[in-house]
Amino acid sequence: MISNTDMHIGIAGNIGCGKTTLTRMLAEHYGWTPKYEAVTYNPYLEDYYKDILRWSYNLETYFLAQRFRDVLEIASSPDVIIQDRTLLEGVHIFVANNSEQGNLSERDYDTYMQLFNLMMSMVNPPDLLIYLKASVPHLVSQIQKRGRDYEQSISLDYLAGLNRHYEEWIGSYEGRLLVIDADSLDFEHRPEDFSLVTDKIDAELFGLFK
Repeated sequence: MISNTDMHIGIAGNIGCGKTTLTRMLAEHYGWTPKYEAVTYNPYLEDYYKDILRWSYNLETYFLAQRFRDVLEIASSPDVIIQDRTLLEGVHIFVANNSEQGNLSERDYDTYMQLFNLMMSMVNPPDLLIYLKASVPHLVSQIQKRGRDYEQSISLDYLAGLNRHYEEWIGSYEGRLLVIDADSLDFEHRPEDFSLVTDKIDAELFGLFK
């Protein structure tokens, strides 16, 4: 087992790709400290999926504040932290997609970007980013399985737009990156699939520390 302190690992990926499950499993496997995204108690999430145009700026700004707080806590922690979704995804994926689809006005987008750029000047990106790559059919299947009412109205076009932004962002990402094809794996129920994931992570982390 790899032992290191004061490290930040981010799990990135679209809605339903398995980020939270993998975060939990890796935290248990390695003895890392998990940092989960605040979804259950988000005061805007259900309203957002009912009326994306009305609630986009509110939701994204709320997420930005929560993720910035998380990054500050991670930076001050002596532990290895594994994070379910990162501050970077808020702007490069969800805000970019909402702006492109006309769900954010130019004024709101500019205000959001001022906040984001100020925050990024004060924090560092993850030491390792793990991207769970998943197709839209796989995402839809997983979303249906977990049965969150507010997610059932998510459109295929919305998921496809997010996926496209993920691919563009990951394609130009400059930090240490590990891409895992989530379509072909069931790491929660097949131990051999989880071992494939941890083998890839071990290789990246040994390379990081040697």
